[in-house]
Amino acid sequence: MSKQTFPKNAWYVAAMSEEVAGSKPLGRKICGESIAFYRSLDNEIAAVLDFCPHRGAALSLGYVEDGLLVCGYHGLKMGADGKTKEMPLQRVKGFPCMKSYAVEERYGFIWVWPGDQSQADKSLIPHLEWAVSPEWAYGGGLYHINCDYRLMVDNLMDLTHETYVHASSIGQKEIDESPVSTKVDGDKVITSRFMENIMAPPFWKAALRGNGLADDVLVDRWQICRFSPPSHVMIDVGVAHAGNGGFEAPGDKKASSTVVDFITPETETSIWYFWGMARNFKPEDQALTDTIREGQGKIFAEDLEVLERQQQNLLAFPDYDLLKLDIDAGGVQSRRIIDRIIAKEQLTKEQGNTSKTQADAPLQTVSF
Repeated sequence: MSKQTFPKNAWYVAAMSEEVAGSKPLGRKICGESIAFYRSLDNEIAAVLDFCPHRGAALSLGYVEDGLLVCGYHGLKMGADGKTKEMPLQRVKGFPCMKSYAVEERYGFIWVWPGDQSQADKSLIPHLEWAVSPEWAYGGGLYHINCDYRLMVDNLMDLTHETYVHASSIGQKEIDESPVSTKVDGDKVITSRFMENIMAPPFWKAALRGNGLADDVLVDRWQICRFSPPSHVMIDVGVAHAGNGGFEAPGDKKASSTVVDFITPETETSIWYFWGMARNFKPEDQALTDTIREGQGKIFAEDLEVLERQQQNLLAFPDYDLLKLDIDAGGVQSRRIIDRIIAKEQLTKEQGNTSKTQADAPLQTVSF
């Protein structure tokens, strides 16, 4: 039995809202769980195990009718609670209940709790101010990447690679020439890097122009990466005309954004990567949003090949002990938090199994 590598009692982004529309379900594996997402009555989102109890067909290949998920193989109808409701000319209400999942639609995303549904607390879904405020605009997308989700966390918590992987867009030599600081605050990790009196790279020159600012002057640049479990990374990035306070500069002196990264494990070696950028300048400019999304999409596509090849190497050389440098501190600390959460989750599960075993143990008779 393989070692658990990701928390399951947590909220993950499973899909963008527009991916589940009309009468067509969406089949997606999340943390090893095959799940069918669909719209039930009143357009509410529902999620059940993507398995028909009749012959094991994938329910996501079916369709939705009157709020029920209809198997596309023989017409069995499943409810959002995982209970079989009906089937043409058959008595199926006695079928065993299939697994259903706690699910919530919020901020334009569909969130799922792949673990114990009884522990799912909707208040634990992070608040995303940029998703509800008219002062912000957001554009993003989705990539499927064949790598361990922790490799993407490492990638985002150490942006030194930008100098090399993204040399034509956001990379510049000042990144790896500037020190990075890392701090841990409970279950959160923050890594920061600040660069002063430099020229902006191509992507940020375009962002300055998009905010009506000169792009041929010296700027102060910042990268503040914030990890929160189970695997979310938000990165405050931007440039400001030099001498105006950098990150704290007024809006008319800078171009700044929050890079949004929801990293959702599919399996132990594959992920669903929901990426985007939220900005709080010219939020009404849809053309600017589209331009930034296109540029950012190309940047993240450059990471894809690196991460997939890295995963292949790690599988090919499982006994190699990787080096850890000071620039890796953000990823290392994030992994420690993940490991701690998994260990606690497994302990709770083991204690529950022990209690159940004891409760189910047969009564012993004692003779005197």
